[in-house]
Amino acid sequence: MSFVLGVTGGIASGKSTVVDFFKAEGFPVVDGDIIAREVVEPGTEGLMALEKVFGKTILQNDGSLDRKKLGTLIFQNEQKRHLLNKTLDPFIRDEIKKQTLEAKKGSHLVIVDIPLLFEGHYESMMDEVATVYVTPDIQLERLMARNNLSEEEALKRINSQLPLEEKKKRADFVFDNCNSQETTRQEVLKWLERKKFVS
Repeated sequence: MSFVLGVTGGIASGKSTVVDFFKAEGFPVVDGDIIAREVVEPGTEGLMALEKVFGKTILQNDGSLDRKKLGTLIFQNEQKRHLLNKTLDPFIRDEIKKQTLEAKKGSHLVIVDIPLLFEGHYESMMDEVATVYVTPDIQLERLMARNNLSEEEALKRINSQLPLEEKKKRADFVFDNCNSQETTRQEVLKWLERKKFVS
């Protein structure tokens, strides 16, 4: 019987780092971000659905999605962000389900990496959910440094997601990523040992 661990976090909380530690231990990862990109590739039903909702202005000349334009559109408008999520949700959800089932065939532990796991109500698809947590100050600092954003721009992005404190409360387990990457890696290894996924 395969165990499915959903991993979530906030922007710049280090979720990808934690997922990479699982990957390094040989466990398959279903990546929600990659899937979200794949379902809007040129010619996909997902992209056609977006075009229907937002119009041709979100497309580049070659027919592919203009992510920058779409990003600007949704980061400043909560209604449009909800509309985007609602439009793409069925396509993303189906693909996550499909890839998770496939991964379960070959591994007793599958990691499903979904940034907006709680916002998208994916909990029911997981055996447990882990939140990768950092304090609000660290999150802001890391995001400004990583994306070269002003404090105002960074806060706008952070506030467009469910607060990390809330994700921490809802999780079955929390990986604290406030310290060094090595400390976090040790937490992952301890979790694997406790769950008997590694000896």
